[in-house]
Amino acid sequence: MDSSKFENRIDKLRALFVKYKIDGLLITKPADVSYFTGTKGDDISLWISDNEKVLITDFRYREMASVLNWFTYSEEPITKVLSNSSSKRIGVSRNSLSLDLYLQLLDKLSEKEIVTTGDNEYDIVNDLRIIKDEEEIKLTKIAEDIGCAAFEHILSYIKPGMSEKQVALELEYFMFKHGAEGLSFDTICISGVKSSMPHGVPDEKIIETGEFLTMDYGCVYKGYHSDMTRTIAIGSANEEMKNIYNIVLEAQKNACANVKAGLTGDVCHNFALDIIAKAGYGEYFGHGLGHGTGLEIHESPRLSPLYKGKIPVNSIVSIEPGIYLPGKFGVRIEDLAVVKENGIINLTNANKELIII
Repeated sequence: MDSSKFENRIDKLRALFVKYKIDGLLITKPADVSYFTGTKGDDISLWISDNEKVLITDFRYREMASVLNWFTYSEEPITKVLSNSSSKRIGVSRNSLSLDLYLQLLDKLSEKEIVTTGDNEYDIVNDLRIIKDEEEIKLTKIAEDIGCAAFEHILSYIKPGMSEKQVALELEYFMFKHGAEGLSFDTICISGVKSSMPHGVPDEKIIETGEFLTMDYGCVYKGYHSDMTRTIAIGSANEEMKNIYNIVLEAQKNACANVKAGLTGDVCHNFALDIIAKAGYGEYFGHGLGHGTGLEIHESPRLSPLYKGKIPVNSIVSIEPGIYLPGKFGVRIEDLAVVKENGIINLTNANKELIII
């Protein structure tokens, strides 16, 4: 394995130590471990200081660790590794460190200072991971292409009388068959009145003519997550359904046309909200416009009224407005995009006009 990419990331991390006022960083979050190792980060921790790079795990991963030769390998307890370090101010991520390990650090390392490095949105490793390089963008595009192909396949598969679960399983099977190594999240495939629940769970409910079917799903390819949502009509759609769909589509297209680097997350959110609110449905769009993806399905930045940070160049975000009418139906349309200085590169090539099958 070529270590240069990962060593470069470590150098960039070390350059941030002064900003966060730490001598070194303990990394325990699996996705963060993956970012610096190129391998799955479960049951692995990293200790990185100005003069140390230690991979901490156990016998099960000894052979794997031998390949990651830009790290020193240790099977010692984390507290022992840190105790042996000359570093005095030890950085930890508050959004991933377990309470148990934190208490151990306080107990065993009383002579050192434990320093939290930001919060969920502005953590030290997030400073690096939020901006994707060309390879990360390429892998995300491949994952999204698998999802788009799954959508084309499912359009010819769905028939009234099938269950939501049956359609969800077919989507998942297709993605695994065409290169996916995992699912980005539990597939959402909900119909009729259930489509008004943004994160509804597919079950044995039968898909019927005259209903909306919302499918929100994604897959993992070489560690990187895709995400897309399409809402289609089964057999027919009444005028109210068509009207709501077109409002969401207009809002989604407007956001796609205006999101760009340098804008804040709350401003981006309003590109969709303003259109939905003007149509009289603002109270029925209750979530953020989108979120970042990468080694995790939900990453920074967020296109949300709560996110005041600026969206950086080469971040990858979802753009997914929706309207959800309780007891009736819901509509959500979602694309995945790379943010650039003057707009976005849309990674989702699936049709998003209203489809009636």
